[in-house]
Amino acid sequence: MEYEIIRSRRKTLSVQVKGNRITVRAPLRTSDGEIRRFLEEHRDWLEKHILKARAAEQAKAGIRKLTKEELNDLKKQAKKAIPERAAYWAPVIGVKYNRIAIRCQRTRWGSCSAKGNLNFNCLLMLTPPGVLDSIVVHELCHLKHMNHSKRFYAEVIKALPEYRERQKWLKEHGEALLAMAEEE
Repeated sequence: MEYEIIRSRRKTLSVQVKGNRITVRAPLRTSDGEIRRFLEEHRDWLEKHILKARAAEQAKAGIRKLTKEELNDLKKQAKKAIPERAAYWAPVIGVKYNRIAIRCQRTRWGSCSAKGNLNFNCLLMLTPPGVLDSIVVHELCHLKHMNHSKRFYAEVIKALPEYRERQKWLKEHGEALLAMAEEE
């Protein structure tokens, strides 16, 4: 089993699987033997996640990529639909935002800046309306809590009790949607 080690001032060992890559994050003074023991203790978890990552890569390989025209059409739709949903949800949550930007992103669905600017992925137009709302609510709630604390999620659930079920849909289908925008 090959792996990359990243040493830093952290206090604990952790391991991450992405595709066929295993990355171990370790405290500066952790010995190679300690890291090997850690990986051996977590072998079952690693093998499970490596298989899962390989399956995801194979599934991505069969996904049709969107053309530039299709992506532009999605951006046009998003520039209309997403600000409407943000305008609906902002007073429900009790926040105000600055500007909204629509992009075609390959790794995230939305983000919120400290200045109150919101960014959304045009690929949200390919999700069910409830999933779109869950992302809008999530980003708007960041205007109250710029973290993912219990208080943040309590705010999200208060506004949208179905949030977790909608996020489950995104977890199951989101990676395939994001892969549609990846360059070949």
